[in-house]
Amino acid sequence: MKKRKIKKMPIIILLLIIIGIVGVVIIKPSNNNNKKKESSIKETNKKKVNESSKKKSMSLVMVGDVLTHDSVLADAYKDGTYDFTSMFSYIKPMIKDYDLKYVNQESIIGGPSFKYSGYPTFNAPDSIGDNLIDTGFNIFGLANNHAYDKGENALLYSNKYWSGKDVITAGTYSSFEDRDDIKVYEKNGIKYAFLAYTTSLNGFELSSDKSYLVNVYSDELVKDDINKIKDKVDVIIVAMHWGDEYTNTPTNSEKEIAQYLSELGVDIVIGTHPHVVQPIEYVGETLVIYSLGNFISNQLVLGLNPAIGLMVGVDITVDGDNTKISIKEKELLYSYSDNSTKFKVIPFSEMSDYILSDYKSVEEKYMSIVGDVM
Repeated sequence: MKKRKIKKMPIIILLLIIIGIVGVVIIKPSNNNNKKKESSIKETNKKKVNESSKKKSMSLVMVGDVLTHDSVLADAYKDGTYDFTSMFSYIKPMIKDYDLKYVNQESIIGGPSFKYSGYPTFNAPDSIGDNLIDTGFNIFGLANNHAYDKGENALLYSNKYWSGKDVITAGTYSSFEDRDDIKVYEKNGIKYAFLAYTTSLNGFELSSDKSYLVNVYSDELVKDDINKIKDKVDVIIVAMHWGDEYTNTPTNSEKEIAQYLSELGVDIVIGTHPHVVQPIEYVGETLVIYSLGNFISNQLVLGLNPAIGLMVGVDITVDGDNTKISIKEKELLYSYSDNSTKFKVIPFSEMSDYILSDYKSVEEKYMSIVGDVM
């Protein structure tokens, strides 16, 4: 019987078909994986766009001048140390929920090698800074007419003190490099810068090679500073120490500077120095608080006007390229003392006729000065 020959061609074709099927199976998952990766990239990019375009917000609260007059120092002195904590006991719970909390540190922390003193040349102990930080404040304006009261060494001590704290400061510096390195900060996804300037140093003049010590205002200086950071931030906050003391009306100089800052793109101007409250208004899109008045002081001896300060809280909202500043809270503050003792900052929401006679009419008078801008 003859053996049948096995035909080889069909077997080769069969093998090729099997190989082709296997190849398709292998390639298909690969294509699916690529599609999944492309889809994942698109979703990630979409998420990034959504995150960058959604509204972001943060809050800021501001109070005025810290002036540690001799009687304020004496009241804080206990058992060989200074403790101002009780003076701010009403304020701590009021500001705790704000993201940024500003105060003007007008009494320089110049170190123990200089006598602690009040007016006319201030020098406050480290504990005033410690106690304000414990109260919740985290942004400190340092450029003011008393910044150079005790000279360069005291100012350098102050800078060193603040550099060791987890807070933001502006207005005094230890070198040109330090001064020109304008920081960009971020909170809740909002990038912001904080700058501070004073129009006076009480007659002191800084030499050109030491002009970095205090930011003395000039149009050129502030323009250069803002140009460095305006494209890097959503919000620019400027603290201005300006104007005339003890007048509730902004000067022409204040108005002109406010207009200039608005044209440069500043979002919030925080005014101090007059030691009394002044109006709040919008200059273009810029919120301008011309003067917050005093926060803590013993200027009650000059009458009621400098004893009334102001606390202002705002919401800052960034939606794409649009920034909106809206006032959420305005509260008058009273720098109380009992014959230059028992100092305490008392908000009018906690006021009584026992503390300040006829306080309702006082509140009405000073809130009318501040104005009804919201």
